[in-house]
Amino acid sequence: MRPPVTPRGRATPEPTPARDGVSTPGSSPETAGQSSSSSSSESSSPAHEPVTDLSDLPPAWSGRRALTWPGVPLLVALALWAYAMRHTDVSRLDDYGLVTALHPAFWAGLVVLTTGFWFTVRDPRRAGAWAAAYVLGLLVMERATQAVLYPTPLYAWAWKHEAVIDHLLTAGGLQTADQVGDMAVYDQWPGFFAAQAALMRLLGVDSAAMFMAWWPLVSSLMLLLPLLLIYRTFTEDRRLIWTAVWLFYVANWVGQDYFSPQSVAYALHVGVLALVLRRFGRSAVRGGRPRQAVWTVMLVVMVVAIVISHQLTPGMLVVCLLALCLSRRYRDWVPVVTTVVIFLAWCLTAALPFLSAAMPDMIRSVGDVGANVETGYGATPTGTGAIATSWAARLLSASVLLLAAVGVLRQRVLRHRARPLLLIAAAPLPMFAASSYGSEMIFRVLLFMLPGAAFFAAAALLPKVRTLAADAAAKEAGNRQAAPLTTRRRGLGTWAGLAALLGGTLAFVPAYSGKDRINYFPPQEVALVRQLFDQAPDGSLVVAANRNYPLAYASYWSVDHYWFLDDARSHVDRIVRNPAGTLAGDMAGVERPARAYFLLTQGQSANSEMNGQLDRAQLDRIQKSVAASPRFQLVAENSAGWLYVLKQGGGAER
Repeated sequence: MRPPVTPRGRATPEPTPARDGVSTPGSSPETAGQSSSSSSSESSSPAHEPVTDLSDLPPAWSGRRALTWPGVPLLVALALWAYAMRHTDVSRLDDYGLVTALHPAFWAGLVVLTTGFWFTVRDPRRAGAWAAAYVLGLLVMERATQAVLYPTPLYAWAWKHEAVIDHLLTAGGLQTADQVGDMAVYDQWPGFFAAQAALMRLLGVDSAAMFMAWWPLVSSLMLLLPLLLIYRTFTEDRRLIWTAVWLFYVANWVGQDYFSPQSVAYALHVGVLALVLRRFGRSAVRGGRPRQAVWTVMLVVMVVAIVISHQLTPGMLVVCLLALCLSRRYRDWVPVVTTVVIFLAWCLTAALPFLSAAMPDMIRSVGDVGANVETGYGATPTGTGAIATSWAARLLSASVLLLAAVGVLRQRVLRHRARPLLLIAAAPLPMFAASSYGSEMIFRVLLFMLPGAAFFAAAALLPKVRTLAADAAAKEAGNRQAAPLTTRRRGLGTWAGLAALLGGTLAFVPAYSGKDRINYFPPQEVALVRQLFDQAPDGSLVVAANRNYPLAYASYWSVDHYWFLDDARSHVDRIVRNPAGTLAGDMAGVERPARAYFLLTQGQSANSEMNGQLDRAQLDRIQKSVAASPRFQLVAENSAGWLYVLKQGGGAER
């Protein structure tokens, strides 16, 4: 008897035993995935096993040329990127950030890369290594560009975290709020900073600034393996897997991949989800207790690393694990109970001082959804560039979520087989009402929804997923009339999918780096601020418009800071009306040998202008008033800013 034949005309391989609840490429139709209509119940059928898509058309051409052609667009794209890096000038960024500064070759390279990826990943003859190479090329072009172009690390928050590591190395241990004020919150979640301090000593470097510019690329690479593990749990279709990975990266514009605790905590969060989906619940092999104990120990280690590093991520992990328990397939309470116990243990011990002080505000913010979309003084994008960047980010996220909804509706098989991913995507939504998290909760919710949303968004761009069993049944029934329609539909879908993928990939650039005028600090600005902290005696006061400048928290354990744009608008208006007199009064009271400094830099001005605080004319008025006042003395200046010191007794007059 002839063996059963698949729609491609190949003999069905002999069944291969599934390992760890995931079928191998040689699985039989019965084990590799059955249609939802043939499953009697979720708990009694192998519905948890991945599906394989056989709706690809046969390749139009083959041979050595067919196997190697994907390397051509990849190499062309990287060559265009390298050329663009050599011919891009970032010395004068405008309100569109890196978008208008980039050489046109960068955009051409991104188009070539995306197009090459799309046609490579859709071709059934291409090895998965080509898709992986394209994704790595995407990460280089979109996450390493800033590290190559900018001579100094981006983001004031990254510089702040560098200061925390410096403090940890200097103090030799953790300190309380009585010693370092509100910065003690970092000492109560020290995991990331302790690990980085150890890394610095291992590498023999004096500052984390030596490598933190490359952290977005590093943290993005950390996500690749857990994402692949998650997606391979539900499908063997490499087109779906790699397209989902691509969409995840281009939709991850939120900017939490910089040198920060949340970047590592988020990678661990995705890693925990991958571990739970593959090794826990009814889909896991329960043959031996010792083996399951190993995965539990690994789970504990990862959860502990998350809990001691970041405040929000453990809460997001708990809601995601609880959501998985809604599925019979993953109704295993070990992961969620373990996470809750470790989280509560840390909150009631090391983190208790911070939580005791912050709890009243946290309780009041519950249900305050409006705080997540707050606008107004200091929170409203101002100027054409800032508004365009904001809308690019919103449209990118909205498009991916809309595609995800289409994928859920369109791919009936995945809607059933990958239901846990759907639950994971929806789980963070209640957190939107739980807290404003400094008006950032909306961005964090989007970030934690992405692993599931990207999977279903990718499914919307691809032909309908069909199980092996469904294909075999259709073949036996002699149903050949649908093939021509599928061919025509696929031709239109191919180009529509490419257009959607190109749009998202290109939109990532303004969404991710459209505010680089705020986030980039030229070497002159770094040198000016470093000069300040090199000479400031202990107990000194640094006054600035806002905290958006490098090294803003340097020596925070011995130098005080005052950012006047954090004050009420009435006081800010008083500073604008009488800059030198009001600032001198605010800076009075610093006793010798400490000094009071006024610092105004390029980064502060960009942040103030683009966030609707003070415009350039008002900032110029403040600087000129201080420069003309006999109460202040110019200490240093360059093209990036000015540094003044209040003369002794200069703050007495009003």
